[in-house]
Amino acid sequence: MMNKKINRVAVLGSGIMGSRIACHFANIGVEVLLLDIAPKELSEEEQAKGLALDHPAVKNRIVNAALQNTVKTNPSPVYTKTVLNKITTGNFGDDMAKIANYDWIIEVVVENLDIKKKVFDQVEQFRKPGTLVTSNTSGIPIHMMAEGRTADFKANFCGTHFFNPPRYLRLLEIIPTLETDPKLVDFLMHYGDKFLGKTTVLCKDTPAFIANRVGVYSIMSLLHLVEKMDLTVEEVDKFTGPALGRPKSATFRTTDVVGLDTMIKVSKGLYDNCPQDKAHDLFKLPAYVEKMEANNWLGDKTQQGFYKKTKTADGKTEILALDLKTLEYRPQQKVKSATLDLTKPIENVKDRMKVFASGKDKAAELFRASFFGLFEYVSDRIPEISDELYRIDDAMRAGFAWDLGPFEVWDAVGIADAVEGMKKYGHEAAAWVHEFLGAGHTTFYKVEEGIKKYYDIPSKSYKAVPGTEAFVVLDNLRGNRTIWKNSGASIIDLGDGILNVEFHSKMNTIGGDTLQAINKAIDLAEKEYRGVVIGNDGANFSAGANVGMIFMMAVEQEWDELNLAIRMFQNTSMRIRYSSIPVVVAPHNLTLGGGCEFSLHADHVQLNAETYMGLVEFGVGVIPGGGGTKEFALRASDEYKDDQIVQNALKDRFLTIGMAKVSTSAVEAFELGYLQKDKYSISMNRSRLIADAKAKAIELADAGYTKPVQRKDIKVLGKQGLGIVYAGANTMYSGHYISEHDKKISEKLGWVMCGGDLSSPTEVTEQYLLDLEREAFLSLCGERKTLERIQSIVTKGKPLRN
Repeated sequence: MMNKKINRVAVLGSGIMGSRIACHFANIGVEVLLLDIAPKELSEEEQAKGLALDHPAVKNRIVNAALQNTVKTNPSPVYTKTVLNKITTGNFGDDMAKIANYDWIIEVVVENLDIKKKVFDQVEQFRKPGTLVTSNTSGIPIHMMAEGRTADFKANFCGTHFFNPPRYLRLLEIIPTLETDPKLVDFLMHYGDKFLGKTTVLCKDTPAFIANRVGVYSIMSLLHLVEKMDLTVEEVDKFTGPALGRPKSATFRTTDVVGLDTMIKVSKGLYDNCPQDKAHDLFKLPAYVEKMEANNWLGDKTQQGFYKKTKTADGKTEILALDLKTLEYRPQQKVKSATLDLTKPIENVKDRMKVFASGKDKAAELFRASFFGLFEYVSDRIPEISDELYRIDDAMRAGFAWDLGPFEVWDAVGIADAVEGMKKYGHEAAAWVHEFLGAGHTTFYKVEEGIKKYYDIPSKSYKAVPGTEAFVVLDNLRGNRTIWKNSGASIIDLGDGILNVEFHSKMNTIGGDTLQAINKAIDLAEKEYRGVVIGNDGANFSAGANVGMIFMMAVEQEWDELNLAIRMFQNTSMRIRYSSIPVVVAPHNLTLGGGCEFSLHADHVQLNAETYMGLVEFGVGVIPGGGGTKEFALRASDEYKDDQIVQNALKDRFLTIGMAKVSTSAVEAFELGYLQKDKYSISMNRSRLIADAKAKAIELADAGYTKPVQRKDIKVLGKQGLGIVYAGANTMYSGHYISEHDKKISEKLGWVMCGGDLSSPTEVTEQYLLDLEREAFLSLCGERKTLERIQSIVTKGKPLRN
C-alpha cells in the first residue's frame, strides 16, 4: 500500500455535499480548504453597504453562506462546533493556487461534465504531481472526467462517492478508472475504513455505481407495486420499516427527506444509460410520481411530498399522507398486519425474513413481490456492477441503512425456496445461482472459525470477506466461543485472554442478568484470563437501567429488594473500576444512564465516534444511582483548584446531570465531562470497535496493570455547596423553568454531590457518597410524581414533565 498521509484536504464546491464532506474531514482533525465560485453580482445587502464585487466578503459570500447553512442543519454535520476552526474558505478565482499545498483534492461541483472539466483544468494548473484528485459525482462516468488529462493526473484520479449526510451514512464508494494506480485504490479503501469510519466499497465505473443502481431499482419497483397492489403510503412505510431491518423513515418518508427530485434524476439517468437492463422499463416514473414532479411536491424541501405537515384548527401539528389515487392529502390511517404482529417478538432481523416470506397478508405479499424481483435483479448485476456478491450487500447496508443486504435476505429466506417462489412472480434467478444450487451449496455466506466467508462466483468456492480480518464480529463468534450466558447477557471468549460481555436485552437495558454477567466475567478473568471488554453489536450500547423493574418494585413497595438491586448496580460499577484486571467499555450510539455509569468507571473507554452519552435519570424522576452521582462528585473534587472559585466546578457537574445533557458525538462526551483525558480513544469505524477495545485491554494487561485503590480523599463542600445548589434550584423554580418535583430532585442531587449538610468542606470516601446516592435514589422512588414519570416512559416511551 502506498505510504500517503492526509493532513490537508481541498474541497472544491460548497453545496450540500461539499460543505458536509468538508465538515466530516474537519471532524477527524484534517485541515480543510473549502472553495466555490465568486458571485457575479452584488446582493441588495452588499449594495447597501457600498461593497464592490472584488471585496473579500463578497467574493466568499457563496462559500461562507453555504457552510453556515450546513452547520445549522439537524442532525449536525460536526462532532462539536470547535472543529469548524479546521475549515478555511475561499473562492476559485483567488485561492485555487493554494491547492498545491494539499494532499487530496475532492471535486464536488454541479453534475455537469463541462463544468467539472473546467474545474479540472484549474486543478491541473496548480496541483503538485502525485497529489490525489477525486470526484464525488453520482451520475457521470469517472473515465469521462479523466479524458485529456496528463498521465500523472489519470494515475492519481478516481471517484469517491460519499453518501449524504456523509457524517452519518457509512458508505464510501471507490470508483477507479482503468488508468488509476491500483496502490491508490488500496490506500483509499483503507483510509476510508480506518480514518473516515466508512464501509468502503470498490465499484466498477457503471451507471449509478452499486448502491444507487440497486437502491433506486428497489424504490422504483416499490413505486410500481404500490399501484398494482393498491397500497397506501402508510401501508408501504409500515411494511418496509424497522420490522424489515430498514430505517424508521422506511420508503416514502425517506424519499421526502432525500428529495423526490433526486430519486427522479437517478432513475431517469438509469433509464437513459442502461438500455440493456432487463428491468429497464421499471425506471420509468409511474403516473402519480410524474404528477407530483409537475406539482413540485418534492418532499421536505418543498414542504410537501408523500407527506405534508399542517396545523389543525386548535394549532396542533398534524402530518397528512398523500392519497396516491386522488393525489389529495388526508389524515394518516392506522395500519394493521398479522405478519408484522408475528415478527414483533423476534429480535433477530434474519429470523423475521422467513415470517415475511410465508405470511398471508398484504405485508407478506409486498415482501415477496419486491424481494423476488430484487433477487433476480442483483443476481443479474454480477459481474456487470461487481464481481463479488458481498460488495452489493455492503453497499446497501452502508448506503441505504438496511440491516441486511439483498443476498443476506436471500440466505435468510432460503435460496432454493426463494428461487422456486420467484417463478410464480415472473422472476428468474441468474444462471450462476442455479449452478450454485446444483453444486449442493445452500447459503451465499457461512462462518468458519469466526471468519465470515462469501461464495466467490468465478472460483466456485468460499473466500473470507476481504478487509474484515481487523474486525471482531460477535455474531461470528457466538456459537462455540460463548462460555457463559443468561437471558440478558453472554460472555464470549475473544481470544488472547480477553473476555467480552455482550448485552442482549431489549434496547440493551441493564437488569440483574446483565449485572450478574459483568461480575461473572470479571471473576473468570481474575482467575484465568487477562482482561474484560464490555461491548455489543446491538443498535445501541445501552438505553440504561431497566426502569420497568424499578417501577414494579417501587409500586409494590419492596424497598429492601430495591435497595439490594441499587447496591448491586453500584457494586458492579465499582467492580469495573477496582478489579485486578483491566476492564474496557466499548460504547456506541445510545449510551444512557447505567450504560454511561459503566463507562465512567472503566479503566478505558473505547468508543465509536457516534456515541450519544448521558446521565438522563432526571427524566424519570431520580438521580443517577449506579455510581454516576458519586463519580461526578469525585471528578468535581479533582477539578477544585485553590486559586479558583471551587463552586464553579461543582455547578458545571451538577448542571450536566440536572439538565440530563446527552452528547451528540464522542468528542462532545469528553467536553461534557463523561470521558477523561488519556482514558478514552475513538474508533471511527463502528465495525472496528470491539477489536480496538480488545487491543486496548491487551495493551493495559501487557503494561502490568495493577488494581487501583479506592478513593478516600474526595473533597465535598457540605453546607457551603448546598446553599448554592438550593438557591439555584429555587430561582429556576420561581422563574417557572422547572417544576416543583424537578426542584426536589435537584436538591437531592445537590445533597449527594455536596456530601450532605457537613458544616465545612470535608474529605470523604467513595462508599460514603455511594450510600448517600442510594438513599436519595430510594427516597425519590417513593414519590408519586417519580412513579408517574417512570410509568410514562415504560408505557408510552415518552418523558413526562410533572
